[in-house]
Amino acid sequence: MPDGLRSWLAPPPPTGRGAEVIDDPARRRLVVTEILVVLAVTLGLSALRSALSLIDSLLATTPLSEQQVALNAPAAAATLVDLALQLTRILQLVGWGAVGAYLLLRAGFAMRDIGLDARRPGRDAAATVGLAAVIGIPGLGLYLVAHAVGVSLTIAPTTLTDTWWRIPVLLASAAANAWAEEIVMIGYLLTRLRQLGWSANRSLLAAAVLRGSYHLYQGFGGFVGNLVMGLVFGRYWQRTGRLWPLVAAHTLIDVVAFLGYAALKGHVSWLP
Repeated sequence: MPDGLRSWLAPPPPTGRGAEVIDDPARRRLVVTEILVVLAVTLGLSALRSALSLIDSLLATTPLSEQQVALNAPAAAATLVDLALQLTRILQLVGWGAVGAYLLLRAGFAMRDIGLDARRPGRDAAATVGLAAVIGIPGLGLYLVAHAVGVSLTIAPTTLTDTWWRIPVLLASAAANAWAEEIVMIGYLLTRLRQLGWSANRSLLAAAVLRGSYHLYQGFGGFVGNLVMGLVFGRYWQRTGRLWPLVAAHTLIDVVAFLGYAALKGHVSWLP
């Protein structure tokens, strides 16, 4: 293995704000409780629902690859009610991310401590494109292979009707998903686990497994793909301390998936 890659894969030493481990038992209990509460009302609960959804799919007589799951689906028959419900879901995701950021602020962190600042826009933009390519292109290939061998449901990134608000909602949904996941799973969770004395590798693996788990409703391909995404994104943050590239790259991946599917569905033979 090249020395540069070995160095990147090796766990980095904890540095910066929050590197110190909380020793006081009472404070540790509060932090553990806080983590459990945050996960219970956000992505941890999503992981439980996702696992149950996969169990239900496996118990069905229809093979996984013949079942479909929509990531952005109509929520009401009336167009304006549907729009209102879509915006409500987006607002919920924004709120999840805001909870993680707010709790870090209350704990004494500034947003620059987790990489949410504008100190290096050029390098962050380049990292965004690189991360999106590293995850998005192999991710599409993994999905097609997993679907072909029957371990993934057919994923429809959108089944929204072609209304005037479809594209703005899909763009907002992509950004909201990215904001919620990267703030909670990377900025918040990895910071708090580091304060509890978890090693970089242990916290990275735990967060990545959780990320994969709340995508289990897509099948085993969704779990593996998002597990790998969690490992890559988490290590990037541990190495650089930059969170904006992760939010932006995740947004870009989802935008391409949502809009690309809407444009290509029915026009290409390779898309399930």
